[in-house]
Order: sequence, then C-alpha cells, then structure tokens
Amino acid sequence: MKLGMIGLGRMGANMAQRLMKGGHQIVGFDPQAAARKALENSGAQTAESLAALVAALPAPRTLWLMVPAGDITDASLDVLLPLLSAGDTIIDGGNSYYKDTLRRAQRFAEHAIAYVDCGTSGGVWGLAEGYSLMIGGDEAAVERLRPIFEALAPAKDQGWARVGPVGSGHFTKMVHNGIEYGMMQAYAEGFSILRHKAEFELDLQQVAEIWRHGSVVRSWLLDLTADALKKNPDMTGIAPYVADSGEGRWTVDEAIELNVPAPVITQSLIERLRSRDKDSYTDKLLSAMRNEFGGHPIKTQ
Repeated sequence: MKLGMIGLGRMGANMAQRLMKGGHQIVGFDPQAAARKALENSGAQTAESLAALVAALPAPRTLWLMVPAGDITDASLDVLLPLLSAGDTIIDGGNSYYKDTLRRAQRFAEHAIAYVDCGTSGGVWGLAEGYSLMIGGDEAAVERLRPIFEALAPAKDQGWARVGPVGSGHFTKMVHNGIEYGMMQAYAEGFSILRHKAEFELDLQQVAEIWRHGSVVRSWLLDLTADALKKNPDMTGIAPYVADSGEGRWTVDEAIELNVPAPVITQSLIERLRSRDKDSYTDKLLSAMRNEFGGHPIKTQ
C-alpha cells in the first residue's frame, strides 16, 4: 500500500520506516526540509507541500497525520480537505482530544471521506518493538487499513485493534496516558522514599533491577526507570519540572463529567502542576497562616 505520512518528527519518521519495512510505500511531508531529507535517506519519497503529497498518492488515498494535537492538526486538515476526494481516508495518529476528533470526523464525513483515529503508544522504541494502536472508526474502513496496522504493531495479531466507533481510539489513548501518569508518579515517589532512607545507602538502580524480574510491580516503565537510574543515579542536571501534554487533564475532566472517582490520576496531574511553581505563593501563605494562629516560626529565604 502507498500512503502519505504527514509529520516527520521522531515518532512519525520511525513509523514511516517501520511501514516501509512492512512493504508499504511512503510519501512523507514535513514543513522542515531537514526532516524530509532524513526520510529520503531512509528510502522514502517526500513532498514539499501537502498539495504535492496528495498528488503523489493513488486514489483512494490514505494519509496518516502525525502532528501535535490542537491547532496544528486543524490547520493541516483545513489544507487537506479541499484536496481530497470521496473515498479517501485520514488517519489521525496523534494525541488529539477525542471531542475534537468527533468534530473533525463529522466534517470529513460530509464529504464522504473516512476519518479514523488511532491512539498510538510506543514512543521512541516503537520502531524496533512495534506500536500499541487503539483504533476508532468505521469498521469497514479499519478493516481496509488492516495491513498498515499489522505492519506497525508488535505482531499482526497483537497490540492493535479497533476499539469502537470514531473517537473511541483517542478516548482510549487518553485514559491510557492518564494511567501512565499515575504509574510514573508511584514509581517516582517510591524511589524517593528509598533515597531518603540515607542510613541504608540503598543502590536504587540495583533495587530497580531486582524488581524488574519476578516482582508484581515489574513493567516496561520500570525497565526504563532502571536504565535512567543507571545513567544518572542522582538525576544530576535535571530540573524538578514535569511537563504535561494534555491527556492527563482530559482524563481528569472526563472522570469528573462521568462521576468516576480517579484520585490517583488526578493527584499525579496536580503533582506535575506543582513541580512548576518555584516560588510557591500557596506554601508561603500556608507558612504565614501557621505563624498567625500558632506562632510557628517562618523560614525566610
């Protein structure tokens, strides 16, 4: 199958390479010439514009969108829509908010263009290990795209499936990332407790290696944690600032809307927000209140 790949960042480029290894032909587009050149060096064809990309694909066309969620996705789709024809297919493999996906799918459906949302997990390891793909969309459209998903997944019958109608793929990936927040927070807190028990002089990388084999807390995240501790046990040079790309917030919002208690995911998101406040007014006011009601001392800067 010949398909277009839009967005040749590290993950998009890796996915393109894995698809080529699976026998698919790729025409890639990215606004950065260096990204296009890198993909060309891997044996793929590239295009210098979205119009040129569409023109290079046989009808019915399939285009995989791998760009950041939000305005960039909408801007790309605005350009693509008048270039496409009935029977073409858009696959959004980014971390789009599922409600945005529903809106976009409806827009494209009015032009008889299939819209498939594919929650994609695997990160930088996906090229070698394969990707976990949570797919939403029309059943016939997803089945038609089966060879693409089989090439990207860890195996033809593992790591991917149509989970429901359009929007459900991104919804499932959103919750997946919320769970990820909670798991990461638990690991970080646990290793911090171990580190603060100074009299035991624990080797955290050694502990992580022990837990990787046979333990009920073993996971791929723990494998990566062990690797990080081996490279930099003291986390030297790393600022205590944790970003979030939106999925955790959306998961918490959805939990509230559905009246589902999700304290672990919610608190892990709050901790990320807290990590960014280096001059916390909240903590200063807490200290001032303790001083006011109990005369407790205030630590000055």
